[in-house]
Amino acid sequence: MEKQPGALSRNPHTLNTWKAQELYYLRMQRTKEKMEREKTEEDLYQNKNRLKVCVATCNRADYSKLAPIMFGLKSHPEEFELEVVVLGSHLIDDYGNTFRMIEQDDFDIGSKLHTIVRGEDEAAMVESVGLALVKLPDVLQRLRPDILIVHGDRFDALALATAAALMNIRILHLEGGEVSGTIDDSIRHAISKLAHYHACCTRMAEQHLIAMCEDHSRILLAGCPSYDKLLSTYHRDDYMDIIKSWLGDKVKENDYIVALQHPVTTDIQHSIKIYGLMLDALISFNKRTLILFPNIDAGSKEMVRVMRKKGIEQHPNFRAMKHIPFEQFIQLVSHAGCMIGNSSCGVREAGAFGTPVINLGTRQTGRETGENVLHVRDADSDNKIYHALELQFGKRYPGSKIYGDGNAVPRILKFLSSIDLKEPLQKTFCFPPVKDTISQDIDHILETQSALAVDLGGTNLRVAIVCMRGNIVKKYTEPNPKTFEDRMHLILKMCKEAVQGAVRHNCRILGVGISTGGRVNPQEGIVLHSTKLIQEWSSVDLRTPISDALGLPVWVDNDGNCAALAEKKFGHGRGVDNFVTVITGTGIGGGIIHNSELIHGSTFCAAELGHIKVSLDGPECSCGSQGCIEAFASGMALQREAKRLHDEELLKMDGMDVKLAEPITAAHLIRAAENGNSKANAVLDKASLALGVGIVNILHIVNPSLVILSGVLASYYQAPVQQVMLERALFSAQSIKVVKSDLEEPALLGAASMVLDYATRRTY
Repeated sequence: MEKQPGALSRNPHTLNTWKAQELYYLRMQRTKEKMEREKTEEDLYQNKNRLKVCVATCNRADYSKLAPIMFGLKSHPEEFELEVVVLGSHLIDDYGNTFRMIEQDDFDIGSKLHTIVRGEDEAAMVESVGLALVKLPDVLQRLRPDILIVHGDRFDALALATAAALMNIRILHLEGGEVSGTIDDSIRHAISKLAHYHACCTRMAEQHLIAMCEDHSRILLAGCPSYDKLLSTYHRDDYMDIIKSWLGDKVKENDYIVALQHPVTTDIQHSIKIYGLMLDALISFNKRTLILFPNIDAGSKEMVRVMRKKGIEQHPNFRAMKHIPFEQFIQLVSHAGCMIGNSSCGVREAGAFGTPVINLGTRQTGRETGENVLHVRDADSDNKIYHALELQFGKRYPGSKIYGDGNAVPRILKFLSSIDLKEPLQKTFCFPPVKDTISQDIDHILETQSALAVDLGGTNLRVAIVCMRGNIVKKYTEPNPKTFEDRMHLILKMCKEAVQGAVRHNCRILGVGISTGGRVNPQEGIVLHSTKLIQEWSSVDLRTPISDALGLPVWVDNDGNCAALAEKKFGHGRGVDNFVTVITGTGIGGGIIHNSELIHGSTFCAAELGHIKVSLDGPECSCGSQGCIEAFASGMALQREAKRLHDEELLKMDGMDVKLAEPITAAHLIRAAENGNSKANAVLDKASLALGVGIVNILHIVNPSLVILSGVLASYYQAPVQQVMLERALFSAQSIKVVKSDLEEPALLGAASMVLDYATRRTY
């Protein structure tokens, strides 16, 4: 039979080979598709678990603050997905096309938006904001970031924040809360009100944000991100090569000036006048000067005209530049003989190096500054500016870290990681207390927000339900077991019982606060070393097992610190920024509140007040040393002295009967003294003097405005300690009052306050 053209061979061997090949390629194709599908699913899973962060930069100045954060985000690809948007003066040739330095730093720029309307006047600024608002929605819609990071106080940043807020995108604002004295303040504060989260640079800025009713739990005191870079890189061996590349081979270290002056948009004509006077003074001063062009604000065009009219670009002493990379600019500022102008760099970054600065005009009037800044606010003549140059040029000042310690970026990354995208997007504002309205909320009727407080004493284990007002709704008490296993078992049992009881009392438990003796790491919830009264209680993780068992957040701190927190929230410490609480009980302890914050110390042993030495050869203390306050003035020390007097038959007085079966305590010593026993009086006088001297030492170290005595011996010690302070403290500290605590349960209330107050704050 004739074979048809193109027909398959009927040879069985050929057919089998063809089928085998077909099956092989089919299996390969399916395997490839499966691997691609699994990779796609893996990528989707990874992206789903990563926080998509969009960083928007508008100019060379804000990029110096944002770049360290961008590098940090990029170095953690498993946690963050970085998107970069560039707009504003980055894309203008007259300002150096500074977007190129972002590309040189190896960042992928997702979007470039030309948003600047040229004109350099007020109308052009408004039109630029409008143009940005027209272009930004498409970009943000395409990128769909989880959070947008904006910086500072520029009109470009206001457009970014406005667009993101209206599109329900979370905003992290850098450097909010600062004051600089120009229209920038209004823009900065407006951005703060649009932003959902804040990373500020100084304690004062943090307080300003709180005063603006921003939620404290969403404010991070991070420091300035640019300090992370400048503090680690400004000690470079090649700094002279950088200086000479910009200023010439003949220039010497500390023998040149850096000048950077921007327009003040609320008073353009005056700022142009000051600029001209500055140039005249610099020409007369006759020192090599690196001058940077002003930014793009209204009035900059006129300032450039003044510079060119005076021939600055051709003057042999001047080098006029549109842009200098930040790393090199750091070297130039840190080794300059002086910096002059009104740039924020002068009052912020230059302070870290101790570079002398002359701040002209009002643009930075409200900024916090170090001692390196000399203000010439009313710069009405070039002679005044020249005289300021004579005073400042060539000086060196101590470095200042007002704006950061070089660790801002790790704090910000951790803050970003902690953001819960499931939280409501709607901002809440923390307004000052006002009179309650007559309307009611069903949650307030049905439930009272409360804390579960645990006090681990040497004798008893106590658990209490404590409501917002500090009232103890219900208290449970059991003897404290001697072994670790029994103690943990009892804590969990009592906590579970209290949680069930809270339902019957219409209380909603927000968390668990634990007060315990010894040294505690509150950040990790671990008891590092306990007191001798609580055995088998070192290196104990309390947070994890209790949190896992109850499904509640857990806070742990030392009992002395808890006593201070209790006073801060419920006692004499309310509204007091600086005070010390001293516990006078079985031992001596306490806590220190400084600038409204509890001091823990670098190794969590701050405020070990009982172990302040007041004698070189005093009685032995439980800590192993001698002459500590606790060895003289604690309940155990007084009990020891009472037993000694009793054994010597020197304690009993007329009208005082001490039964043989009754244990001798500090109370017997006090009763004997009250009945006129001179020996008992001598012991108590010595104890009061030791405690008083120890508190005088505290006054001279931390200078609180109030001393609060707590514990069973507080009533006795109050008057003698006040007298010792009057006799032995410096005159400036003699007026500080000693008061007795009115709180009946400071340990429980302090443990509860960590939940009721500190639970809402992010502290890193």
